[in-house]
This record gives sequence, C-alpha cells and structure tokens, in this order.
Amino acid sequence: MSANDVTIYIGGVFASRDGATVRTLLGSCIAACLWDPESGVGGMNHFMLPRPSSHDAGDDLARFGVHAMELLIGKIQRLGGDRRSVQAKIFGGGHVLQIVGVGGSVPEQNIRFVRRFLSEEGIPVVSEDLGGACARQVIFRTDSGRVWLKRLPGSRFPRAEAERAHAREAATIQAKAGEITLFDD
Repeated sequence: MSANDVTIYIGGVFASRDGATVRTLLGSCIAACLWDPESGVGGMNHFMLPRPSSHDAGDDLARFGVHAMELLIGKIQRLGGDRRSVQAKIFGGGHVLQIVGVGGSVPEQNIRFVRRFLSEEGIPVVSEDLGGACARQVIFRTDSGRVWLKRLPGSRFPRAEAERAHAREAATIQAKAGEITLFDD
C-alpha cells in the first residue's frame, strides 16, 4: 500500500482532493462514499449505529452515523468540494449479526438512517448495495468516485467477531436502560 492507500475501520472518516484509495470491511455497519464530480474531492466514512445512546456520550462519536456524515461532508467542503454537487454511494447493512432492538435490527436501522439523512440533505444516492446476509469489502477512489465492491460470506468476514463483541456490550448497556427488548447471540 502507498501513502494514497487508506484503510478505515468503525468510526473512520477520510477525505482527499489528491486522489486516494480508501478501503473498509463492513458487516452491519454502513460506509458512505461521497464525491463531488466537479472538484474531484471525495471521501468515505464507516459508522456502526445511527445515533449514540446516552451511555455513548464519551465514546468516539464518529462511530455514529449522525456525526460521521457531518464530519465527512465538512471534510469534503474544507478540501474544496461543493455540498450542492456531492453524490453518494452507500454500502453495508448486512445481517451478519443476529441483534434486534426496539427500532429493528442494527442493519435495518443503519439503512433507514443513511437513506433518510442523504434525502434530507439533498444528496442524491447514485449507487447502493445494502442489506442482505453478507459482509462487504469496499474500495473507493476519492478522485473519480469509482467503487469496487466484493461481497464476502459471513465466515470470511474477519471483523465479525469484533462487531459481535461490541454489539453484545452495547446491547447489555442499552438493555439496562430499557432500550432493547430482544438480544440474540
């Protein structure tokens, strides 16, 4: 990998105007790839849940869609991108974890959130690969907006166990607060 190759994980937000390749692996998480075709500025985020609960206040807020989306849009604008011409490509929300909460499964909540956020912000979604039962590897070129996508069977998803562990911890905290009605492992 070169200096222009970047891998992001949960809570990662990266943008560039110089042309970089950004990679991530997704299970139930979402990656939004935003690109301004006029300036050639683009970037990607990787978020785990739409919004933090009251128990997550001290955690890295970029793990949550509402913050990750604003951070990415802000980075693109600071690099010379124009919010009015930004396009989105969205990926993830795979049912690789068996977790159901009050608002539905984590993937369903993430998919609803990212679609609603982009619609409310007037950012058109030009491509998406969401839902299903597979994990995904996403590779995004920030200068061209091109995406390479590889669907991975759940057993080949190396971060699945880390996501499961984090989801169990979050579910336990939320269950104590009465926010989750069902948790299957």
